[in-house]
Amino acid sequence: MTRGPRAAATRSNLMRHRRRIQQVQKGAALLKRKRESLVDELFSRAKAAVTSRAAIDAQAREAWYALWEALATQGRDTLGPVGWPTRDIEVDLVPIELWGLKVAELAHRPAVVRGLAARGVLPAPGEAASDEAARDFEGLIEQLLDAAPREHMMRRLGQALSRTTRLVNTLEQRVAVELSANLASIRRTLEEREREEHQRVKRLMARRRTASGA
Repeated sequence: MTRGPRAAATRSNLMRHRRRIQQVQKGAALLKRKRESLVDELFSRAKAAVTSRAAIDAQAREAWYALWEALATQGRDTLGPVGWPTRDIEVDLVPIELWGLKVAELAHRPAVVRGLAARGVLPAPGEAASDEAARDFEGLIEQLLDAAPREHMMRRLGQALSRTTRLVNTLEQRVAVELSANLASIRRTLEEREREEHQRVKRLMARRRTASGA
């Protein structure tokens, strides 16, 4: 670890280093409490996130299987017009602040899964696979829209946890160690000066006693 220049060995620097060490210790303690809170928050949301990811994975497999079946039975040229026209899906997000993090929650989203009438395309006999694939993919979109804010929040919590851990390690393993080393050096220098001064005073007093006795 590269250290900066040593502070001058003075009483004021000694007191200053003591105060800074106390501040660093208090800051590290606060960050540790924040880290514990972030861990609790992260774990409290982890189960729902894992369940959501598993559901999305299962829905995606089901949708792709349905699409492959539709392609096999109807062909790409027949399936192309089924996706027309495209549509915009608007959702409402509510900004919130969680442990100093600015995130968003899903307030409202429209229903994505449509019936035959809303889709505007009536499948011909033997073309039910295309309607099933469309419904499966629309269901997948609904799950992705529901999960996106939660995943974003989980990612932000993970980033905040990593950043807080780095700050705690920096304060405890670098800043506090360097301040303690400087404090010990200043204390040793001041103690040596006091001993030297004490010895000098003793020698001076001995000389005076010798001079007065002569």
